[in-house]
Amino acid sequence: MLRAVLFDLDGTLMDHEAARAAGLQAHISGWLPGLEADELARLEKEWQRLEALHYDEYARGECTFAEQRRRRVLGMHTVLELEPVDERTADAWFESYLRHYRAAWRPFDDVLPALAAVAAAHPSVALGVVTNGEGEPQRAKLAAIGLSEHFRVMVASGEVGVAKPDAEIFTLACERLGVEKEQAAHVGDRLDLDAEGAASAGLHGIWLDRLGTAPSPAHVVRISTLHELPTTLCRLSRQ
Repeated sequence: MLRAVLFDLDGTLMDHEAARAAGLQAHISGWLPGLEADELARLEKEWQRLEALHYDEYARGECTFAEQRRRRVLGMHTVLELEPVDERTADAWFESYLRHYRAAWRPFDDVLPALAAVAAAHPSVALGVVTNGEGEPQRAKLAAIGLSEHFRVMVASGEVGVAKPDAEIFTLACERLGVEKEQAAHVGDRLDLDAEGAASAGLHGIWLDRLGTAPSPAHVVRISTLHELPTTLCRLSRQ
């Protein structure tokens, strides 16, 4: 019997990719005005690559949260063949980008209907968030997109010292909700960090594959939209 459902935040509840692209485009229009569309597209792709590379370094404990931001800024200067910048300049660059990024925060269209449907079909199930990031900015995201009230707990890697896919972060979330791991499911857009990490920790791993990239491994459940979540939870509850 399922008693809890945990959710990833970026890419699952909040449309991080759309916000990142909008934020970078707005920032670059002031930083490097007059860029051609193909050059802007190239920089957006590079910004996405730099984020994936350096944010995962932060999540693995290989650098600080501030340092992963600086590495991304330095990477942009490298790809544009610009001179490297000092930490203060890199921090100011990133803060300018952040203002535009925050202005573009939005939940995915399927989030609120899915949360309402889960609450109606499974009223006794507790909801939580497990995220790789610092607590304060991640809570700010939940509040800004109007989702804070839906979740009983939020476990952020920057606050607890372990990150997905480490089993301990899922265990901590279950403990805070007062449920056993086998009574919980975790939903996220990363197969490795979210679905497989949760399954390895003893939870039900649910992979939110919005792009429909591939079938999921046998030990996790694959869904393509959160609209599928209520029926998926019903099926898991009967297992």
